[in-house]
Amino acid sequence: MTTLLEIKSSVLRQVQARPSFRRRTEGEPGSASADPQEPATGAWKPGDGVEFFAQMRLILKKGEGRQGLPCPEVLLRSGSPAPAEPVDPNRGLRALTQEEVEMLYEEALYTVLYRAGTMGPDQVDDQETLLGYLQQVFGTSPEEHAEAIERVKKAKAPTYALKVSVMRAKNLLAKDPNGFSDPYCMLGILPASGAPREPGPHKEQRFSFRKGSKRGGPLPAKCIQVTEVKSSTLNPVWKENFLFEIEDVSTDQLHLDIWDHDDDVSLVEACRKLNEVIGLKGMSRYFKQIVKSARANGTAGPTEDHTDDFLGCLNIPIREVPVAGEDRWFKLEPRSSASRVQGDCQLVLKLITTQRDTGMSQRGRSGFLSYMLLLSRLLQFEHRSQEPNSSGWRGELSGPAATVLCLHGAQSNLSALQLAVLHWQVSSRHHQTCTLDYGYLLGLLEDMQVHWEEASSLPQEQEESLADSFCAFSDFGLQLLRQLRDYFPATNSTAVHRLELLLKCLSKMQLFQPSFEICPFETELNMDIAAALKRGNREWYDRLLNTKSPREQPGPMRLAGLVELADAVYEDLQSCYGIYASLFHSIVEIDFFTLTFRQLERLVAEEAWVLTEELSPKMTLEVASGLFELYLTLADIQSFWSSIPGRESRSLALAGIHAPFLPAVKLWLQVLRDQARWRLQGAVDVDTLEPMDASCKHSSSATTASLCFSLIQELWARLAWPDPAQAQVLGTQLSQDLCEATLFYTELLRKKVDAQPGAAGEAVSEPLCVVLNNVELLRKAAGQSLRGLAWPEATSALEGVLPRPLLSCAQALDEDLRQEVHTVTAHLTSKMVADIRKYVQHISLSPDSIQNDEAVAPLMKYLDEKLALLNASLVKENLSRVLEALWELLLQAILQALGANLDVSADFYGRFHFTLEALVNFFHAEGQGLPLESLRDGSYKRLEEELRLHQCSTRECIEQYYLDKLKQRCLEQKRSGRLSVRCHYEAAQQRLAVEVLHAADLPPLDANGLSDPFVIVELGPPHLFPLVRSQRTQVKSRTLHPVYDELFYFSVPAEACRRRSACVLFTVMDHDWLSTNDFAGEAALGLGSIGGIARPQVGGSVRARQPVTLHLRRPRAQVKSALRMLEGRTNKEAQEFVKRLKELEKCMEADP
Repeated sequence: MTTLLEIKSSVLRQVQARPSFRRRTEGEPGSASADPQEPATGAWKPGDGVEFFAQMRLILKKGEGRQGLPCPEVLLRSGSPAPAEPVDPNRGLRALTQEEVEMLYEEALYTVLYRAGTMGPDQVDDQETLLGYLQQVFGTSPEEHAEAIERVKKAKAPTYALKVSVMRAKNLLAKDPNGFSDPYCMLGILPASGAPREPGPHKEQRFSFRKGSKRGGPLPAKCIQVTEVKSSTLNPVWKENFLFEIEDVSTDQLHLDIWDHDDDVSLVEACRKLNEVIGLKGMSRYFKQIVKSARANGTAGPTEDHTDDFLGCLNIPIREVPVAGEDRWFKLEPRSSASRVQGDCQLVLKLITTQRDTGMSQRGRSGFLSYMLLLSRLLQFEHRSQEPNSSGWRGELSGPAATVLCLHGAQSNLSALQLAVLHWQVSSRHHQTCTLDYGYLLGLLEDMQVHWEEASSLPQEQEESLADSFCAFSDFGLQLLRQLRDYFPATNSTAVHRLELLLKCLSKMQLFQPSFEICPFETELNMDIAAALKRGNREWYDRLLNTKSPREQPGPMRLAGLVELADAVYEDLQSCYGIYASLFHSIVEIDFFTLTFRQLERLVAEEAWVLTEELSPKMTLEVASGLFELYLTLADIQSFWSSIPGRESRSLALAGIHAPFLPAVKLWLQVLRDQARWRLQGAVDVDTLEPMDASCKHSSSATTASLCFSLIQELWARLAWPDPAQAQVLGTQLSQDLCEATLFYTELLRKKVDAQPGAAGEAVSEPLCVVLNNVELLRKAAGQSLRGLAWPEATSALEGVLPRPLLSCAQALDEDLRQEVHTVTAHLTSKMVADIRKYVQHISLSPDSIQNDEAVAPLMKYLDEKLALLNASLVKENLSRVLEALWELLLQAILQALGANLDVSADFYGRFHFTLEALVNFFHAEGQGLPLESLRDGSYKRLEEELRLHQCSTRECIEQYYLDKLKQRCLEQKRSGRLSVRCHYEAAQQRLAVEVLHAADLPPLDANGLSDPFVIVELGPPHLFPLVRSQRTQVKSRTLHPVYDELFYFSVPAEACRRRSACVLFTVMDHDWLSTNDFAGEAALGLGSIGGIARPQVGGSVRARQPVTLHLRRPRAQVKSALRMLEGRTNKEAQEFVKRLKELEKCMEADP
């Protein structure tokens, strides 16, 4: 395969002022570069390059996750529990003394023992269960528990009261002529009758304020209250609140009447004078007088038009009021079965205590404070009992705990807002001592927000207490935000969710700020959050810097740590953008990413500037490698900022940071060049030139080489050098190094395959096929890598257009590799030449007695076997190239066989025509092989023409000669001047008129740079015009632009002129006085297209016709092919025609 070593590079013709890649790669792999700077000794020593490229892959792998903006789905990789938050027992509520604990215990027991009202379905109704639960909470012994219960039982029972809010009524009965009523409510406490009412068959009568009571004793006037009158409505809204003292919770009832107001002096004013009524008897007489019109279902007689009408009543036993109170619609009832009423009334009822005989009440401790202490105690107990080590506890209280708190809250007359405030204060404080779920705390804030319209009713000390809890919680939250990365890592979805809830809690707290008379925050909370985040960023960075790259260390030792620091900063910025930024922006309206990026980018830039200045004088390969890796990360930080819409990197502290890294990058690229050669050398040394596996057809070294080139391309993309001029220098050098490495690899393959002994008689060499596949794979890989080495142009360029130096480099390398492939292909097919010639000769020597398919069968069988091997060994592109080469070999072999057999039978040529078509079908393979266009081009056309001409008669060959002359006229070839003529057929005289006008731009054939041209005019083919002789013009001396204006007539029949091959042939000669005339050019004009033949004669002379300009040319090979066919003919007509043309050829051969 020595011919492979003789290939010359075409790069020298493509790239100016640059030596050929092949010449530059002839040296050893470790030879010095043309760059005057010699590689310094350092980290990377000569070897096989494996370690270097492994390190390079690690560097590039870091950049894989830095393409584009990060996605939260990629960053959130863990759903494990969030890191534990810091807790401090001192941040909770004040610890109680033993005396205070005992008083709180008695307060809880008192609440349970003196409960009143109806227990709800979710509450614990068993008193012993509640008392036992309190014993567990306070940790008392059975004796202590029994003694405490006895003390509480001896205490005075509490004073109860009923809070009634009359909200509204709906669908009342219309009593006025206008279709409405003027309703008001009259309500009070109905004392017990002293003895239970016995059921009986008599008609049921309901109490009304107009009736007396059989219960003895005075009835205080404050037991009856009245609402305002709401005029002209059936759906009145009152929203009035009343408080009634209860003497006997078990027997007293709340009674409510609704009346329609009808006169100016009615029950409304009368009720205001009830202070004069001292007993039930007098009150009954008074009401009996003013409401007597209601006796007959509210129907008044003619003398009673100005009395109030009854609309309905309610009787609610106090013992049936739920412990937690209730907000409910009650259906209005009639006074008797004869009454007609309709509608509903909404009441809010709550049973409270106004006086409590407990130690805490005696010492002036409000129910608010008592509830806070009790809730704190219960919350701690419940947390320890249910989930002592969990940060996800949501404050779910057990049934006994919820019941005790409900009883105490109701008895202490705490509003819904006060309860919400208390639960927030206690839970938020407890969270700082034992972590709770932030969703639970957020729910408490939302519950407090629902009732915040009652905020004006909060006493000042309770408001101050709430403000203190807000301040404590915000301080705690800001402390956590300062250590955001520790307690809420971006990779932990659980921690990120906790952060989201914490921010929502802080944001929700801001909504309460305008309502406080005493502002709990000195500044806006989001400003405090931003300050905490900035401080936390600096603390995190300083901690990282001191750990990885302490300033007291020397520069080379700090470099590796600074690379890790920059990587950590980049990952942190990814987390800020992908996870934290959206939370802070949407919840507290803080641009956390910009705040963090600006701060960390400036800090990293300061460290990088200082370190590069220190290391520049100490540049070694190890330092260059570290600086190169550091620059890639810094460039990634810049590009990360630029990739965000609306951001630009010119304002960054890292802008221009590339300048001090340039010497390190240049040195590192030199190392890359040498390491790539060593890596390729090592790969080829261990290559066995066998396919790696059944799925691929190239060997291991090609995979290694393509991987190296891919890494180089990725590296350049990561480098993204921002300075266009410097990028062009770096990119040009890197592309040249890559081209040299590619050709260096092909040379190594050639040497490898040449050193292997070939198998005797092997027509298809598997090592050659592998080499061919390797080169093709590398051609694609190198081409793709070179296209990926484009750099930003200093001036605007078209999108996708490579810079000119890189384009020239890529084109030159591609041409070199294609030539390499062509050479290897030729060497592979050269082993099949002898066999192909043998089988073609077998076809030519086959007797006419056997069939054509039998004669061709050995050749087809041979091709089928060899192409099956090639198909299994070659990739598609190389298989196509080998098929093309084999096709050309076959065509040439057949042409040689035809040339060696002249003047044989027509069957001989018919057999080869059959062979040619069989080979076309074989190589086309129904569209799976070579395309028909390429098969029937080039040598195929020549072969097909010769076969066709061999089967033609002598006259048909002569006519083909002239047809080829006419076809030549339409093809663009090098011209030998122009000739202007006019032709016309005169039917009346049956003659052809040909006028030679002038010529121009004739070739100079004499020594003086001129010619003495004349024109020979003749008709052809001769057998169509046997009686016509040729004519010639006069000789025009010493000119290249002769003017003739000569007219010639040829007497010929029109039928002969209409033949397809009939033409007039113009031959321009240079007249020589002392030697043979020289040929200047020729042109042919078909007679079928001239006037008088193609169309009827209109009239006028030949000189009135438009002239035709013909381009003079020399005869082409396809014209000469017909002549060669005639040379093999022995008949007289063919020999005479050939003889006359030979004389013309002698003139052409004498042409200098």
